[in-house]
Amino acid sequence: MVMSYQILKRTVSVMSYFCHQQGNGARNSQDIERQRLKNGGSDSVKETWTSKTILDPRKAYLKRWNVGFVLSCMIAVSLDPLFFYLPVINEEKKCIRLDKKLWITAIVMRSFFDIIYLLHIILQFRTGFIDKKLLKSGKSELNTDAWKIAQKYLWPWFLFDIITILPIPQVVTLTIFSEMRGTKSSNKVKFLNTIVLFQYVPRVSQIYLSWRKLITNNKKFDRIVLVKASLNFILYILAGHVLGAFWYFFSTQRLAACWHEACDQHRSRCVGISFDCDHSFGNLSFLNDTCSLNDTKNATSFDFGIFLKALQSGVLESEDFPQKLFYSFWWGMRNLSSLGQNLETSNYVWENCFALGISIFGLVLFLYFMGNLQMYMQWTATKSVKNWDKVRKKMKSSKRQKQQKTMRSWISQRAFNDTIKREIIRNIDQRFEEDEDVYVENLIPDLPPELQNNVKRHLCLDLLKNLKFVKDNVKQEQLLLKICDSLKPKFYKEHCYIVQEGDPIDAVFFITEGTVWTCTSSSNGGEDSQHAERLEKNFFGEELLEWVMKSSSADMYNLSKLPVHSKTLKTHTKVEAFALMASDLKHIWHSKLSRLGPGGLQYQAASRVQRIWHWHRDHPKPDDAVVESKEPSILQRV
Repeated sequence: MVMSYQILKRTVSVMSYFCHQQGNGARNSQDIERQRLKNGGSDSVKETWTSKTILDPRKAYLKRWNVGFVLSCMIAVSLDPLFFYLPVINEEKKCIRLDKKLWITAIVMRSFFDIIYLLHIILQFRTGFIDKKLLKSGKSELNTDAWKIAQKYLWPWFLFDIITILPIPQVVTLTIFSEMRGTKSSNKVKFLNTIVLFQYVPRVSQIYLSWRKLITNNKKFDRIVLVKASLNFILYILAGHVLGAFWYFFSTQRLAACWHEACDQHRSRCVGISFDCDHSFGNLSFLNDTCSLNDTKNATSFDFGIFLKALQSGVLESEDFPQKLFYSFWWGMRNLSSLGQNLETSNYVWENCFALGISIFGLVLFLYFMGNLQMYMQWTATKSVKNWDKVRKKMKSSKRQKQQKTMRSWISQRAFNDTIKREIIRNIDQRFEEDEDVYVENLIPDLPPELQNNVKRHLCLDLLKNLKFVKDNVKQEQLLLKICDSLKPKFYKEHCYIVQEGDPIDAVFFITEGTVWTCTSSSNGGEDSQHAERLEKNFFGEELLEWVMKSSSADMYNLSKLPVHSKTLKTHTKVEAFALMASDLKHIWHSKLSRLGPGGLQYQAASRVQRIWHWHRDHPKPDDAVVESKEPSILQRV
């Protein structure tokens, strides 16, 4: 009520402003004439006056007015059923009276909201509109021509609003009440009931169209869903309220119809009497035989159908309005939610039509609710997908930044030259553009072969040259580079075993980053002792190279026999290493021998015999161990 009062107050002030502007225009006609002469005609005066009085529907106060108007329409629809509670039955006197206090209350409240509706109609003649044709062409100009505004509103919306505001409940309910108090049945009541029912069509349509207009003007989908959900809930509540009021009203009519039928059967007893409590007289006890509420199984009793509960509950005789309202409201909500499945009707046609209306209207509201629910679920799913995409993009961006930071740090720590650094960064950026994740672990294997070899040589060539085996035996630079290029990058977490004592030696490990521990156990005099050694930027597994140099050709080619580790290798921190696998070493050596050919092998064998003879001549020590340890390696054989 307070909100409606504020809306009415604001509207009256707006209308007063219009009247004030029109009054000034009438009193200052001479000034307008001078303005017309200055501007060269009446068109400019008309446009000047119109621009001041035509309202822009895009303004915030008009949007607030539209929201308040929709709320007032819903309140007005909820007030109309009050007229259906006016009849009060006096079962003892067999008469009907009018609840005058409720009548005055309903008239005053309905008139108040009718005034708001009239102000809304007046505002429609003073509210401009955006031409749809201009809007399609990209021009959102406000049409301020009063005649075009009136033409647009007069048909059909003005007629629709007039039908909506007609005082049908105020007039029709009194007419029906007077027909019920008579002793003769009349078909006029059925016709008037139809008018009362159908007057809700334009009133509910006005609410729906106004809500739809609000939804159209609102670009935020979450608000649209909220408005639709609110509308569905409000329509459901209003439907239960209206159906409950009709059920009460029709119950009184069915009881009056039973009295009329009894009077038709006993016309001599109904001569000169009335069912009006203000003018009731005579003995009407004979009505209990036909209109009994207890003996409903009697074949001669009147079948009240779905209205029997209202008659037996005593709400028709009660003067307690809240009791009647909530009991009827509960009946309407219960049967609307169950689609009228529990209703046991009589064979009365209009009663069955009312029950069908309950079932159909409940189904329509349910389908409308399901449609809104489906739309809301689709919107929620779409929103969650969009939100997840945003989160994923944000996470991906954060992850990408972290990867870039890690990779740049890795590159700077390895001290690459500018050329290698530039090539690596370009390769990383290209993979980022292709939406690939780049880690240190997959960086080197995915680099181009030439760049990959350059990186390996930069990281491992110095370590490879420090091998005693390489210092003593590998004199060819190309062979050394080929061994370096065949290294495989390996990455290990902290505190994990790389190899354990007793495992076969199938690789030589070059530690380029991180710290590892090597430990061994040996038995000395029956007592076990543990030895540990810390390695950083070093190598492990050089025994494989020594074994290759001393092994037979069959063992080396087939790798059928391999030595075992005498030490355990365990990481202390995260470790970056490169491994020279036994299979790669075999492949390198096999390709070297293939290039020498049979003649080359014979020449190398002869040279080896000569070198051994010279060595024994210079070192005449018959020590088999020394001879074995100093015997030239297999590389020297070739």
